[in-house]
Amino acid sequence: MKRSVIRFQNGKAKPVEDHIVTEQPVTVKINGEEFVTMVCTPEYIEDMVIGYLASEGVIRRYEDIRYLRTDDEGFVHVELSHINPFFQKLQNKRYITSCCGMSRQGFVFANDALTAKKMHDIHVRITPDDCFSLMSSMQDEAAVFQRTGGVHNAALCDESGILLSRMDIGRHNALDKLYGHCLKNGLSTKGKIIVFSGRISSEILLKVAKIGCEIVLSKSAPTEFALQSAEELGITTVGFIRNGSMNIYTCPERIVLP
Repeated sequence: MKRSVIRFQNGKAKPVEDHIVTEQPVTVKINGEEFVTMVCTPEYIEDMVIGYLASEGVIRRYEDIRYLRTDDEGFVHVELSHINPFFQKLQNKRYITSCCGMSRQGFVFANDALTAKKMHDIHVRITPDDCFSLMSSMQDEAAVFQRTGGVHNAALCDESGILLSRMDIGRHNALDKLYGHCLKNGLSTKGKIIVFSGRISSEILLKVAKIGCEIVLSKSAPTEFALQSAEELGITTVGFIRNGSMNIYTCPERIVLP
């Protein structure tokens, strides 16, 4: 949306029009009962809901959804033929696990432990030049961010380039939109790469694991718990990709160095 603002620059103030990102609450109802309200950028909402339900362990596969529809009042109505029986029991319980057998301990929600995929096999390798190229391509496609500066961007890629890109005000929402599209359209995430604009927190790392991607690339920083989780799950994390430089934090065997 466009909005009139007063811009102060170089010691002077003047009225200008600025682009502002939009957001709206979306309430998901499962089998007639309210389940969750999410604040998001209002596009690809159906994909976002599908990806969210799968990553949270509510459904095990796309076919568990009997039907899904959105209405004009901000509700998404989902009827499920099957709900993961572990979900309601475990969604608020903590799960303790050792990281890489190194006597450190990490904790995640129990349903995260059930839905996060371990990536110890290698199905994709890329070079540093590939990392720089994929990050540059994602930023080139980030038109809404360039106009507003108010969204996060995520892309699903292979070695040749971007396959699918999504944006949202919520970091998690952007990844759920990617995942939901893949589930709905039967697209394999095996051997794929996530390119991401934001910080790699533990929650983002777990989203990548649930999607099933072996490599995550970011222009920003990771957190220590995210790196512990990446080591345990076998995910290659690369951060601070900018100006011809990058840091490889975990599982460097997927990055082909000169």
